[in-house]
Amino acid sequence: MTTAPPLGAGLGLKPQHFEDALAQQASGLWWEVHPENYAVDGGPRLAWLEAMRARHPLSLHGVSLSLAADAPPDPVALERLARLTERLQPALVSEHLAWSSWRGHYLPDLLPFARSSEALARIANNIARVQERLARRLAIENPAHYLHLAGHDWGEPDFLAELVRRTGCALLLDVNNVYVSARNLGTSTEDYAENYLDAFPLHAVAEIHLAGHHADPHWGEMLLIDSHDAPVAEPVWALYERVLAHAGRAIPTLIERDAEIPPLADLMAERARAHALLAATQTPEATPCTRA
Repeated sequence: MTTAPPLGAGLGLKPQHFEDALAQQASGLWWEVHPENYAVDGGPRLAWLEAMRARHPLSLHGVSLSLAADAPPDPVALERLARLTERLQPALVSEHLAWSSWRGHYLPDLLPFARSSEALARIANNIARVQERLARRLAIENPAHYLHLAGHDWGEPDFLAELVRRTGCALLLDVNNVYVSARNLGTSTEDYAENYLDAFPLHAVAEIHLAGHHADPHWGEMLLIDSHDAPVAEPVWALYERVLAHAGRAIPTLIERDAEIPPLADLMAERARAHALLAATQTPEATPCTRA
């Protein structure tokens, strides 16, 4: 076994960029994929991902375990994720604090829930099941919010901190989600960010996401959509710098882009901006991955 260098800033890996991505040699570069797109036993898509894994660290960012559902994760989906994790040995594995399945039906979105004590116990149990099967720590991502929900017993940072305490999981802090939520819930962005980050358990953050968003076609700037179809907005960059200052360490950071995908050179330029901010952080965090 050999230990890889610390992770810096990474990018989402897209098929149209494969050849250029494979050849990249930037320091600290890593690539993230949705494991659901590769949950197969063989074939060209998996071979393509294994070729990338031989050159660069990978991260698996799941979208279908439905951890906040009223039932345990689908055992078939969990088994596929476990096999892919064992095969690729990714540096990071993450999922969303949301639900997307109901009584055998899968819905095409990451849906919200009331942060009740009952939900906390259920989600903690689901996270524990996943971590036990994967034999590794799972990072949980804070959601984007589009409307006020009733029935919360916990503030979101406290809810996430309690999940960490109960399960030993890690956290994935999506900074764009913080900004989008502040705008959509009618909160002062600056005050929301300050209060949110002051309360957020940054010690447990294993990964940060940065992404773009757009205004809803009907509601305009009153409703921002976490669309991942644009460059990272300047207010999000400002929040990211705040996170690093609060954390006091360099945390592996991903630039997400899932629609309106530009040439790889444009994404590498955004990635370079994040990497420079990480490099300027005084206490770099060694987040090694292992390769056979």
